[in-house]
Amino acid sequence: MSDQTGLEPRRSALPAPLRAMRPKQWVKNVLVLAAPAAAGVVLQPRVLAHSLAAFVAFCAVSASIYLINDVRDVESDRQHPKKRFRPIAAGELKPSTALAMAAVLVVLAAVGGYLIAPLLALVIVVYWLLQVGYSVFAKNQPIIDLAMVAAGFLLRAVAGGVASSIPLSQWFLLVASFGSLFMVAGKRYSEMIEVGPDAGTRASLASYTPTYLRFVWTLSAALVVMSYALWAFDLRSAPVQWLGVPWDQVSIAPFTLAMLRYAYAIDRGAAGEPEDAVLGDRTLQVLGLAWAITLGLTFVH
Repeated sequence: MSDQTGLEPRRSALPAPLRAMRPKQWVKNVLVLAAPAAAGVVLQPRVLAHSLAAFVAFCAVSASIYLINDVRDVESDRQHPKKRFRPIAAGELKPSTALAMAAVLVVLAAVGGYLIAPLLALVIVVYWLLQVGYSVFAKNQPIIDLAMVAAGFLLRAVAGGVASSIPLSQWFLLVASFGSLFMVAGKRYSEMIEVGPDAGTRASLASYTPTYLRFVWTLSAALVVMSYALWAFDLRSAPVQWLGVPWDQVSIAPFTLAMLRYAYAIDRGAAGEPEDAVLGDRTLQVLGLAWAITLGLTFVH
């Protein structure tokens, strides 16, 4: 089977069950490090261990959701130029096997989360219920589908805080909330640019217009940058920073440039899969590294 360009996609050496869990998309779960990083404690041994454990738990629960989604969307996936090569759509993995794997994964994630922190288990269960509700009821509902998927990104960020008992500031929640909406609206916009609203790959796309989705991700991006800048100017955790430079405020520059670079990918229709947009863009990675370094220097005295 070949794609629309006539070239068969490169075959992965990974077995079908693992590919069906979409390991490349697990990069989204690094959001669990956001709260510890914003608090400047991510490198503390206990916090780092809890954060990594939360990352693994979210990889398991998100894999469970991917399996359920692919079972439900098998017919529409077969009409998509890329998704039709997923193991379930391609007939490499039986739907019954996929659902059994999904059940095992969510149990493992919840139990693992509980062993780290009971509140983390609650966040994981809420995430799973929201995403299953999205897949079963809300996936084809315009606006609601944006909110449900954005909630999934937000809960990842919240999970990192509850895993290590880190208080979540109002600024952090604002940045995480609008950042999640920015990514989801950008994802939908890119999908519309890539396959068109009437391709049958996602029913809710037919309810949107490119101008509306552009408005949503533009508004969200503006609110993210504003909220981050207000957080940076309000930060007083390290009044005397390294070399006397206000690194928290300096971090606004690479953060804003990274947002603009990702918006560039959205505008070109190249952010249908956020992980591909990030992993395939060296400039964005450099900007992200510059932001991480300047943010880290905020907490160096």
